[in-house]
Amino acid sequence: MPMRIMRSEAQIFRKQNIPLLAEELKISNEYDKIVGAQTITWDGEEVTLTQLKSIYLETNRERREKAWRLASQRQLVDRQTINELWQKLMNVRRQLAENADFPDYRAYRWVQLNRFDYTPENSHQFHQAIEKVAVPAMQRILERRRKRLGVKRLRPWDLNVDPQGRPPLHPFTSVEQLVTGIESIFQNVDPVFADYFRTMQTENLLDLDNRKGKAPGGYCTEYANINRPFIFMNAVGIQDDVLTLLHEGGHAFHVFETAHLPYIQQQKIGMEIAEVASMSMELLAAPYLTVNHGGFYTPEEAARARIENLELSINFWPYMAVVDAFQHWVYENHSAATDPHNCDAKWSQLWDRYMLGEDWSGLEDIKEIGWHQKLHIHQVPFYYIEYGLAQLGAFQVWRNAIGNQAAAVAAYRKALSLGATAPLPTLFETAGARFAFDVGTLQEAVELAEIAIEELDSIQG
Repeated sequence: MPMRIMRSEAQIFRKQNIPLLAEELKISNEYDKIVGAQTITWDGEEVTLTQLKSIYLETNRERREKAWRLASQRQLVDRQTINELWQKLMNVRRQLAENADFPDYRAYRWVQLNRFDYTPENSHQFHQAIEKVAVPAMQRILERRRKRLGVKRLRPWDLNVDPQGRPPLHPFTSVEQLVTGIESIFQNVDPVFADYFRTMQTENLLDLDNRKGKAPGGYCTEYANINRPFIFMNAVGIQDDVLTLLHEGGHAFHVFETAHLPYIQQQKIGMEIAEVASMSMELLAAPYLTVNHGGFYTPEEAARARIENLELSINFWPYMAVVDAFQHWVYENHSAATDPHNCDAKWSQLWDRYMLGEDWSGLEDIKEIGWHQKLHIHQVPFYYIEYGLAQLGAFQVWRNAIGNQAAAVAAYRKALSLGATAPLPTLFETAGARFAFDVGTLQEAVELAEIAIEELDSIQG
């Protein structure tokens, strides 16, 4: 595997691409600045759009709608600026591919991402499986939400609030509380993980709070020379923050588990298995969210949080299909996609195909710039199907943990420790999962989640 990766790197390297790669990074940083500077005035204070997440959880529908519309209007202000940045980006990416003797940027990027084990055709196969299995499941989830909310139409600002009218979950009031609770949860999953997390605290490898001017989102990066991870996120005191830190913790543990590997090529982990590390951690940690395990919730609240996560996981697959299918279209139709108006139209078309159950009537101008808000499209192209494939793997790890948690965690750690020394199918198999794109495997995962949701629903009341 390391030799395959080195040959792949050699295949695409061109000296004339070095300044283009620098320009691509510069454009990426400009995108961060634009999005990071987006604020609105809310209740007399200037707030980031990220800080509005807590408003979307409020039971007052008028306030949710007002906040959502204000945020959307602020995003529309930057429409032309991001469109111009996109055109620059497309030109750079076309030239990168041409210089490296590839027919298009997708072919170049496929090699750059070391995708040895699947093809664009497999991606399309997965889109079709999602349309057949996950889209109907999402419709069932959203219809149940609509009925419980008692609304005629489910609007974008209705998707995050508790459907039973309960106030939002507030798991913590300070970053210190978040860190303490997460450490306890990791201790229950595996004491080794808790030790890793304490190391990150001691060595100042966590930047968790939200503040003005800070780039949006959350991620884990690696300082390769010292074999240490670093977690970046924007915590505002909601359940999503708990999930984010659990998720990024999985990535961080991957870094620790591969520290023994001597060569950088052995540590160039494919994102497909990297996201199994993070998404599996969300599910492995789920039984320990309660206060009696050192977590954040009562049993009823924990059940509610787990239902929300499982529903989000099912609903994610259709959204992933939109993002991934959009990127395939972009680089299959490079000239057309250089015109942002064509991108708007394609995004809307894909949204209407996969995201069934939401009513966007009268909001078409906001819907069609949804691709502006997905940073992966602008900064790490084609890095999104990994989430969908990894989630399918993570559900299989979770299935194994239901039967035998110790064995499932051991297999999980073994897979992480292999780094990039084995092909993806082998890494998934080591973790106790299949690397798959088919309807049957996805159907099993969705059924497992829907059964769990039904059981947890009886606990939350």
